[in-house]
Amino acid sequence: QVQLVESGGDLVLPGGSLNLSCAASQSISSIYNMGWYRQTPGERRELVATETTGGTITYADSVQGRFTISRDNPKRTVWLQMNSLKPEDTAVYYCYAEAYSGKTKWGQGTLVAVSS
Repeated sequence: QVQLVESGGDLVLPGGSLNLSCAASQSISSIYNMGWYRQTPGERRELVATETTGGTITYADSVQGRFTISRDNPKRTVWLQMNSLKPEDTAVYYCYAEAYSGKTKWGQGTLVAVSS
C-alpha cells in the first residue's frame, strides 16, 4: 500500500509563499486522483486542489489563482505552490491519493501557519 509523506509546512507572514510536497513510497501512475486537503480544528477536512492522471485539476474557490498544484509521476511526487497566503489559509494540509479502485490514502499532514 502506498505511503504518503508531506513536507514544507511552516510559519509564514501574510502575503508570503510556501511550497508543499508529497512524496509517495511507490509508483503513482496507477493513482487516479492525487492532491491536497486541509483541516482546521473543529472543521471538516476540505478540498484544496487535486489533479487526475489525465491532468484534470480542481481548485477550491478560496485558493483559485493563488495556489498551483503539480504532479510528476516518475518522481512520485505532487506539489502545492501556495502564493499570497492569508491567515485563513492556516491549517493542517494533508496529501490525498485515490486509486482507480476507489481506495484512498492520506498522509500524516503538515502544518501551515500564516500569521504576522
